[in-house]
Amino acid sequence: MSKRDYYTVLGVERGASEDDLKKAYRKLAMKHHPDRNPEDKGAEAKFKEAKEAYEVLTDARKRAAYDQFGHAGVDPSAGFGGAGAGAQGFGGFADAFGDIFGEIFGQQRGGRGNGVFRGADLRYNLELSLEDAARGAEVKIRIPAMEQCETCHGTGAKPGTQPKQCGTCHGRGEVRVSQGFFSIQQTCPTCHGQGKVVSDPCAACNGAGRVKKSKTLSVKIPAGVDQDDRIRLTGEGEAGLNGGPHGDLYVVVNLKPHSVFQRDGADLHCEMPISFATAALGGELEIPTLDGHATITIPPETQTGQTFRLRNKGIRPVRASAAGDLYCHVSVETPVKLTARQRELLREFESINEEDPGKHSPRAKGWFEKVKEFFGD
Repeated sequence: MSKRDYYTVLGVERGASEDDLKKAYRKLAMKHHPDRNPEDKGAEAKFKEAKEAYEVLTDARKRAAYDQFGHAGVDPSAGFGGAGAGAQGFGGFADAFGDIFGEIFGQQRGGRGNGVFRGADLRYNLELSLEDAARGAEVKIRIPAMEQCETCHGTGAKPGTQPKQCGTCHGRGEVRVSQGFFSIQQTCPTCHGQGKVVSDPCAACNGAGRVKKSKTLSVKIPAGVDQDDRIRLTGEGEAGLNGGPHGDLYVVVNLKPHSVFQRDGADLHCEMPISFATAALGGELEIPTLDGHATITIPPETQTGQTFRLRNKGIRPVRASAAGDLYCHVSVETPVKLTARQRELLREFESINEEDPGKHSPRAKGWFEKVKEFFGD
């Protein structure tokens, strides 16, 4: 397959400057890097194509040969002698690739040198009852966190002294490491990216600039929160390094199991046991709700599994104007520990049923007929 024009590959004009080439390549490399597209088999080929085009066009000798002879001008087998890799060309490619490598693998850039870093975010798992989640509450929590050292005010240096500029990276927080043709930026191993070193550390924090403390916070829980909802408390996370801003605290809701209700979003569900007599004859039943009590009418001949719906007796979610519903699922309870009289009455009742089973137990009759049909009787 013939190669595409290098300028077309990068999407630039033939007179593009080196900065234009670098910007174009960085954009393509970030888009097609194999580590970002593990399931795209074509991404690696596009990445290599862009790399090859950038390599050639940022080398003055190669670019001149390519502009005059095309791909043959930079192909050693073509005999033009223009494929030698000049140091200048590889230097430009390495610089661009180093920048891209850092962005792909999450290296922080541009913030080092002053040693100021934002504090870490924290997570607190808060157990809530269903009632508190539905109605809202204000709770107090106690969390351990790294706070700025009050003795050195976060510098890590002994009072009366100051951190000194790192001699390895000269305050940049990064060092350039060459690996063959490539040159990448790495965190300085001496100052760990802070750009400064502490020669006389603070005794209170051992030079860390932070100490571990516990603090008590009051958290307002909005009505309607649900399982795994997060409440963000800005600036209540860990203190930053060298005076950097605090991180945030995320309070994550974990609902406790309830003895009566199960929650499903805005709706509530409960299982409602009723007696055999109530199921057969019907009646009224009082059931609990989060707001008190409600009465539902059980119609005669109610079966196990039948559901009764009470509108707006569920929970109003945080971001909704209407409350959900309460669903009561009927479960007919078989009587236990029967007396002799109860047994006698039930036997009499059963004998009456057997006189016309199709009339009094249509579901049972239908099931047995299906069984007979299944076995071919």
